[in-house]
This record gives sequence, structure tokens and C-alpha cells, in this order.
Amino acid sequence: MGKRKVYTEEEISKSLVTPREGQVFGKVDGLFGFGWLSVICQDGKRRRCRIRGKLRRKIWVKIDDIVLVEPWQYSKDQGEILFRYTKGQVMALLARKLLPNSFVEAQVPQP
Repeated sequence: MGKRKVYTEEEISKSLVTPREGQVFGKVDGLFGFGWLSVICQDGKRRRCRIRGKLRRKIWVKIDDIVLVEPWQYSKDQGEILFRYTKGQVMALLARKLLPNSFVEAQVPQP
């Protein structure tokens, strides 16, 4: 098994995915299984989201991870997870003020 690569801040900022039109940041607060998660989005809504098929076996999403969510057009209470941010990428988003600090640190209320 190889060593884990350490990314510099320059590499992190180059690979940083920012939200486009209709996409929001979200924080994972629950796992349903079979690729479905409960996500509190930046717009204040709780959505039931699924991991995109392209990413399903490539990323591991855990509770309190920051993700990029695209709400479905026909069902606004559901969405699709497009990207999971690492800790370094979250720090870069905070530094660029794309993500509010209160959103990352906020404790999610349990249903």
C-alpha cells in the first residue's frame, strides 16, 4: 500500500469545486444506506440526497462532511451529492468566504 499524498494549498485551490447555478453547500447529518443521506443545506432545508452514480464507489461520505448538493428539479426535498470536500478544501472555501464559518461549526439539531 502506498503513502497518502499530501496536497499543497496551491493544488487544493486549483481542484476546488465551487457551486454553480442551482447548487448549494450542505452538511451531512444522517445516513440512510444504499447511497442515501440526510443533508442540511445552506438554504436551510433538509434534503434526502443520494450519492451520484459516478462517485458511488469512489468516495466515502461520513456525518458532518461538507458536500455540494444539486436539488432535483421535480422534487425540491431531494437532491444529488455532486462532490465531497476534504478538510483542506473546506478551509480554502472559508478563506475565500464562499462558505460561512457558522455553517461549518453549527451543531445540527437531531430530528
